[in-house]
Amino acid sequence: MFFDKKVEEEALSLPPKILAKMLHIFELIEVAGAQLGEPYTKPLNNGLFEVRAKGKEGIGRSIYCYQKGQKIIILHTFVKKDQKTPKKELEIALKRKKEIDNANC
Repeated sequence: MFFDKKVEEEALSLPPKILAKMLHIFELIEVAGAQLGEPYTKPLNNGLFEVRAKGKEGIGRSIYCYQKGQKIIILHTFVKKDQKTPKKELEIALKRKKEIDNANC
C-alpha cells in the first residue's frame, strides 16, 4: 500500500528495470516479511526499512514501514545518486510515518 497517490506515482515513474526489480522485491517481502534482509531490504531507524533495487539506470530506493506489524506502507521512492541515502529523503519518509502513527492513536 502506498502512503498516498503521489508516492504511488513516484514509484511507478521509476525507470522500467528498476521498477520491475522493486515490484519483485515487494512480492518477496509479502512472503518473507521483515526477515527478508540484505541485499533486498535494509532496516534504517525509527521503524523505517529500505528496499534496494539496482538497474542500469541507477539505484532505486523505497522507504517503507509496517503498520500494526502486518501492513506495509510505502512512504517514499526515489533514485539514489550517492552511496548514502540522503538525509532529505529519510526526513520525508519519517514525516509521513509520523502522520500514519498519529492517525492510528
